Amino acid sequence: MSDPKDKKEIDQISGVETTGHEWDGLKELNNPAPRWWLWVFFVCCVWAVGYWVVYPAWPTLSGHTQGTLGWTEYKKLKAEQKEITDRRSRYLARFTGKTLEEIKRDPELYEFALAGGAAAFKDNCATCHGTGGAGGPGYPNLNDDDWLWGGSLEEIYTTIRYGVRSGHPQAHLSQMPAFGEMLSKEQASDVADYVLTLSSTPDNGSAGAKVFAENCVACHGQHGEGLQEFGAPRLNDAIWFYGGTKSDIMRQVTHPRHGVMPTWEHRLDPDTIKQLAIYVYSLGGGN
Repeated sequence: MSDPKDKKEIDQISGVETTGHEWDGLKELNNPAPRWWLWVFFVCCVWAVGYWVVYPAWPTLSGHTQGTLGWTEYKKLKAEQKEITDRRSRYLARFTGKTLEEIKRDPELYEFALAGGAAAFKDNCATCHGTGGAGGPGYPNLNDDDWLWGGSLEEIYTTIRYGVRSGHPQAHLSQMPAFGEMLSKEQASDVADYVLTLSSTPDNGSAGAKVFAENCVACHGQHGEGLQEFGAPRLNDAIWFYGGTKSDIMRQVTHPRHGVMPTWEHRLDPDTIKQLAIYVYSLGGGN
């Protein structure tokens, strides 16, 4: 008795033998693979064997075969890192010893400083100031060209190098008195109202204006323009360090907060500090 599997079914239209597979009345023809496909397959097989011989591929108990070329990703990475280090060294040879203004005037060194400063900023400064330098409550925005201690290249360099209230002998140091011990609650409320008007139309005849003139002008200026020598912020630009609501201002007047920026003098090398200064300067555009 013959096996049904031995019977060949021929498609009546094409005259080609079918595979026996059928879906919804559609039968698969047993056509041979295209010649070009077979040649590609054979070439790939030969290529794979060659790859196994030339490059590390076969797993072994000690790791893997080295390949006849002796190539590894570690060697490739080491060569690429050496290329980067050599290129950086060539720039550093020109960079070291240059003043900030000299670097700023040299297009190649300026671009080198920006690239190095951006990398150093992400590693060391982004935690407080944000990856884009936008800052946050209590952390200065470095994009707005509003500088507490000055926005020139040298001033930014000094701030980065020595810090603010960092304990370094040359650090910036300022102290706002706690006026909660000197002013009544009503006076603190009045001066907060007045400070809020400095960025628009101040009422110089108000009670708050009188409190401001008697207690705040020495540091913040007659019109709230601030004084970078003391790190006293401007109050007439609607840019607020610890918040710009009346309650925020009253809290700062009565119980001021004083932030600390660490000194980077002994954490980063002098070239990196200069690169950071140039990068931060580029964010805010200087003075």
